[in-house]
Amino acid sequence: MTQPKLLLLSTGGTIASVASQTGLTPGESGEDLLQTLQNLPYQIDVADILALDSSNIQPEEWRLMAEKVYQARQTYAGIVISHGTDTMAYTASMLTFMLPNLDIPVVLTGSQVPMNVLLSDAPRNLTLAFTAAASCAPGVYLAFDGKVMRGCRTVKVKTTAFDAFESVNFPPIAEVTSDGLVFRATQPAPEAPCTLNTKLDLNVSLIKLFPGFDPQILLAMAQSGCHGFVIEGYGLGGMTFIRRNVAAVIGQLSRQNIPVVAASQCLYERSDLTKYEVGRQALLEGAISAHDMTSESAITKLMWALGQGMNLAAVKTFFETDVAGEVTLA
Repeated sequence: MTQPKLLLLSTGGTIASVASQTGLTPGESGEDLLQTLQNLPYQIDVADILALDSSNIQPEEWRLMAEKVYQARQTYAGIVISHGTDTMAYTASMLTFMLPNLDIPVVLTGSQVPMNVLLSDAPRNLTLAFTAAASCAPGVYLAFDGKVMRGCRTVKVKTTAFDAFESVNFPPIAEVTSDGLVFRATQPAPEAPCTLNTKLDLNVSLIKLFPGFDPQILLAMAQSGCHGFVIEGYGLGGMTFIRRNVAAVIGQLSRQNIPVVAASQCLYERSDLTKYEVGRQALLEGAISAHDMTSESAITKLMWALGQGMNLAAVKTFFETDVAGEVTLA
């Protein structure tokens, strides 16, 4: 039986880090990572494309990863990207939008402890990622601590524990049990040929409301060149309209063709601007609901939408569209 041909794209992160005088820093290659794993039933090629802590992963690196995946996708059955954990959920979300209708599984993984440390979680995470890359349906995934999750639904929720990631508002695609990799959910099938689109507008901002927040800051940011906002409101997406009238400022921004996406500070469940007055005021002024999207997915979706030159009406329609399973729409 022919072994599935897989590709490992190594980008650095904790999984590849070594001790230095300035702290942990990426220092191991993809081949170094593979040497720790033995007897995997796959044919694996390796390409070291970056050597960065993921705190330094930015849109330029997202573009590089998307380009490498797009170029390699017809040669390999699946691709694994080893990545630092801190911004991995952002990368997984953005790759979802940059590679619409992706036609192979692409699985991001990393670790909380470097591969070369005894009892590290790296070997099992990397083994899981290769298994997922060989067996999952096409799409972008994140594999960590025995779970394979839809990439655009993931959030890092712990700083040091091995169960650092959760799949928010959607069940894991698959989990490791004594029966092996057991699938729990499905990934939408591609509806058209895969394309590569890395155009982004980076002049956006993610804002978390707090009591006393001055909405004039939003206008100042817009005046300085911010083209769109994701605002994490309270609960179902409530926004202040007494004294510091966030809702009214959203109206001013909307009239300037600047989209404002309303998300929730709560990790689980959805935003719903129709239920309370504090949400309806914002909705009437033009706020766009993020529904149950993660903030990571909402901000990357907004970057991508504005990068396509979408106006306010088009952005609203786009956020009412489930592109790749990133949102649950009623």
